[in-house]
Amino acid sequence: MSSVHFRKAARALRAGGVIAYPTEAVWGLGTDPWNERACERLLAMKDRSWDKGLILVASSAEQLAPFIEVPSNAVWKRAALTWPGPNTWVFPCREETPMWISGDHDTIAVRISAHETVRALCERFGGAVVSTSANPAGREPALSATQARLYFGDELDYVLPGALGGLSKPTSIRDAQTGHILRR
Repeated sequence: MSSVHFRKAARALRAGGVIAYPTEAVWGLGTDPWNERACERLLAMKDRSWDKGLILVASSAEQLAPFIEVPSNAVWKRAALTWPGPNTWVFPCREETPMWISGDHDTIAVRISAHETVRALCERFGGAVVSTSANPAGREPALSATQARLYFGDELDYVLPGALGGLSKPTSIRDAQTGHILRR
């Protein structure tokens, strides 16, 4: 894919925009996790309550470092053995983590993706990106760019072209400290 697409997507994120992009299983909505107004806009588009929190995707551990606390080497190793890959882990969040990201929790869900489009997006943006399914609350997640556009239309600031990663359902979510599965 042309680097022009990644440049436009990153520019939209930096400007406080909401973008749609392909992930491992479904189309996602993303924005800059440090931009409160952008995150509030994304949540309003989905009709999703802030208290649930949002997942962050990244292309490296360094991009997640500003958001997560790592309680021990064993906890880190548990997650790191599955990354990059389609595994989301819940870690304690740092004090600096914005509450619009962690929601009503002292934890945050994060993933170092192996999906080439997600990785390139995070690299071009220069950090972790919010990743939540592209669908209004109560509707099925978008499985195509067309479906994401039908759901959100002009509310999207950019749609990053690309293909889904081949998973049949969204990534699993596990507690990094216990290993327990929170979502299959």
